[in-house]
Amino acid sequence: MARMKGFRRDGGSREKAPELSMDPRAPEEPPYQPTVIDNAIYQDGERVDNPGSLADAFERLKQTPGSMAWIGLYRPKEWELGKLAEEFELHELALEDAIVGSQRPKADRYGDTLFVVLRAARYLDDVEEVAFGELHVFVGPDFVITVRHAEAPDLQSVRRRMESDPELLRQGPQAVLYAILDAVVDGYAPVVAGLQKDIEEIEAQVFGGDPTVSRRVYELSGEVIEFQRATAPLVRMIDGFIAGAAKYGVNDELQSYLRDVADHAITVLERVASFRQLLQDILLVNSTMVTQQQNAEMARMTEVSIRQGEEVKKISAWAAILFAPTLVGTIYGMNFDFMPETHWALGYPFAIMLMAAVCLVLYMVFKRRDWL
Repeated sequence: MARMKGFRRDGGSREKAPELSMDPRAPEEPPYQPTVIDNAIYQDGERVDNPGSLADAFERLKQTPGSMAWIGLYRPKEWELGKLAEEFELHELALEDAIVGSQRPKADRYGDTLFVVLRAARYLDDVEEVAFGELHVFVGPDFVITVRHAEAPDLQSVRRRMESDPELLRQGPQAVLYAILDAVVDGYAPVVAGLQKDIEEIEAQVFGGDPTVSRRVYELSGEVIEFQRATAPLVRMIDGFIAGAAKYGVNDELQSYLRDVADHAITVLERVASFRQLLQDILLVNSTMVTQQQNAEMARMTEVSIRQGEEVKKISAWAAILFAPTLVGTIYGMNFDFMPETHWALGYPFAIMLMAAVCLVLYMVFKRRDWL
């Protein structure tokens, strides 16, 4: 068999795959933990061996005709995937996708091996967020290899379910793939419920006038869009599996199970699409309400400004009225020697009358102009 690009038979890595070396999203390597979560050989629907290593699993599978290997890995090392690639003849493109991660949901067939990428999701109640995980599944004639890059989905429960149903497990790798698909899609239900709850809380915030709700709507919209990207390809993917059922030996019963999973996926997809539209409507309503609040605030401020203007006009009018007699009094209080009016017998009454007349005229002028 041709040696896989980028791997040595001694288990070391000669060079990283181009996608991995150029991928800016590659996270820091997590603390080491066992990568082989479960490693089992099945025959006739029953678990017949638990190999202690990948090499033992390869050997046992060769020695047991009609058996199936189911190997579950969690964030495996490159050399481990290299060993699997050599033994099961995994295509280098699929292998590089499994190493890099961050792939879109898809199903690619390379000869007799089907490579499936799934995006699992789970709702985190404590932080009210959706966490997305990635699962890669290699399905061959006599093996299933699962590569998880996150906690979800819980494949141990899938394995327990299959082992409790030998009739289903007897149908081989295609049945395991169905069970994994079913688990991933069923895992979407709590996410849908959590998003529904978040949207109801956001609606209450919007109509309650919470000014910080726009940010939460924006963040939740991003989660819904990501969720939609995770679920949208599933229906087409499962339809493709059903369309190729006869070619790859998928019996009618398993096809019925796949159609049931497709129905659930369609339901989830429809709900997610409605969430996205609802969030857009909520954002529009919130923008309208914010605009109305701003207009009402501007109207209130304008009204206050008008009232203040009216008060200023009244104050200014009374100030002008009071200024007139002050001006007359100030003129005749300058104590110059040559001021004829100060020696006039009618000077005082005249000054008083002059002050009163000026005040009266000013009062009438301001009253006519609605300043008073």
